[in-house]
Amino acid sequence: MSEDLRYPIGKFQWPDTVSAEDRARHIDTIASAPARLSDAVSGLTDEQLDTPYRVGGWTVRQVIHHVPDSHMNSYVRFKLALTENNPAVKGYDEAAWAMLSDSVDTPVDISLLLLDRLHKRWVALLRGMSDSDWKRTFHHSEHGALSLEKNLALYAWHGDHHIGHIESLRKRNGW
Repeated sequence: MSEDLRYPIGKFQWPDTVSAEDRARHIDTIASAPARLSDAVSGLTDEQLDTPYRVGGWTVRQVIHHVPDSHMNSYVRFKLALTENNPAVKGYDEAAWAMLSDSVDTPVDISLLLLDRLHKRWVALLRGMSDSDWKRTFHHSEHGALSLEKNLALYAWHGDHHIGHIESLRKRNGW
């Protein structure tokens, strides 16, 4: 665990290579993320859900809504890269999205269910990919060319990263 509350599991490190075993492990991590995220917020009150995970950070509720927002973008990027040659994709203003009413006021159960269903589709896609599919790329407006196998590693980390935010807050606050 990291002492930096922004990165409870450490900062993401882009891998030099991603093996078939790495991919299988990352897919399993993505498959289990919805249940683990749901467990992380189980029993929290609205007041607790509206508590920032760190000073100046998002509330637990905003974190919960952010995860499917981000993972939907990644799912679409996978589909674009699998059906187009190095398609251009753009980043989005995550902080601005987190301030929209659907991230601030909506019950978390809605996004937990959305994430569960999204990951079922995404994992089906991931498990059906060939070795050559993993080498396909998209061109991200902020990161340049990214292979699908490296993007997979990022999103396996991403779910764990936000689960870590919630679990570390619960531990610090004795929830």
